[in-house]
Amino acid sequence: MYSSNLKGFILAMVSSAFIGSSFIIKKKGLRKAGVNGPRASSGGYGYLLEPLWWVGMLTMIIGEISNFVAYIYAPAVLVTPLGALSIIVSAVLAHFMLKEKLQKMGMLGCLLCIVGSTIIVLHAPEERSISSVEEIWEFATQPAFLLYTASAIATALVLILYCAPRYGQTNIIVYIGICSVIGSLTVMSIKAIGIAIKLTLEGTNQAKYFQTWIFAMVAITCIIIQLNYLNMALDTFNTAIVSPIYYALFTSFTILASAIMFKDYSGQSASSIASELCGFITVLSGTAVLHSTRDPETPLITDLYTPLSPKVSWYIQGNGELWKQKDEDESSPSFITILRQDYFKASRSRSTICQCQIKALSCIHAMWVVQTRSVVKFL
Repeated sequence: MYSSNLKGFILAMVSSAFIGSSFIIKKKGLRKAGVNGPRASSGGYGYLLEPLWWVGMLTMIIGEISNFVAYIYAPAVLVTPLGALSIIVSAVLAHFMLKEKLQKMGMLGCLLCIVGSTIIVLHAPEERSISSVEEIWEFATQPAFLLYTASAIATALVLILYCAPRYGQTNIIVYIGICSVIGSLTVMSIKAIGIAIKLTLEGTNQAKYFQTWIFAMVAITCIIIQLNYLNMALDTFNTAIVSPIYYALFTSFTILASAIMFKDYSGQSASSIASELCGFITVLSGTAVLHSTRDPETPLITDLYTPLSPKVSWYIQGNGELWKQKDEDESSPSFITILRQDYFKASRSRSTICQCQIKALSCIHAMWVVQTRSVVKFL
């Protein structure tokens, strides 16, 4: 393995450990903040006052800094897929800290992620030698990458302006798609800034070029957008679902962007490219297995239309009196089930509960009128 790639590999490993932990810490912070105010998924920003969320943010920053430096020494096609290790970290920590059960097949998914990452590392291309930010700017302004950038921005705008308000709370791809598409541009800008810093420390000042500051502004803008929609995804969906899907989409778009901009696969043999693709597919398979074996998160009751548990069955006794019974109770053979009300409206106030009971009784009365003949015949 090339010495430069080895440095990038080690830094990427450290980055994955911190980023994987940050998912869990931030999730716990979001949960605590959601108890006392509007949740992030509903547009609330109360998590900014939650210390635990800031601990998670600090952990993520450390991980991103390590990731940032890794991009200086190794190509994106090596560093980005190693993010799969953060999925393993978050899955294991979620099992113990968030009580999100990790099953045996989930462990197999973790193993597949490790195997796929190893294959990618062993066949990764050597980092291209770049002498100035102007050279990176030439890569960024080539027609192929400009087309990719325009497509990425257009896709993100459609997701943000049209899809997010309508489907963001029900379709996980909306929020994560925004993070992934914008994230690919973030990585390209971060890599350019990292190379500029490296060249500056070596004695060639890159701050004098306006391109350096353009890359910096693009990176800051993209990072803010990513963090905002990643918080929404984490607050809305199960961490075990967010992490693997975010990894798969983010890695795919980043590898595509890097291949277009830096031509990472130029000069590689067909067997090396095939091995890397196989390794990436193996990692994606591992994330899919890990995702499929996780239990879905039970949503919190936030409105009047959330089902209650246990379910309640309503019965009519032989003398016409109403009687209700929970699912776990044994049904009496002397009762006739005429309605099963699974979705009572929930509220903390007693007045709302009374209204719900009145509505339930109204439904029972309607059913009684309709089924009078059958009930009387049975009695």
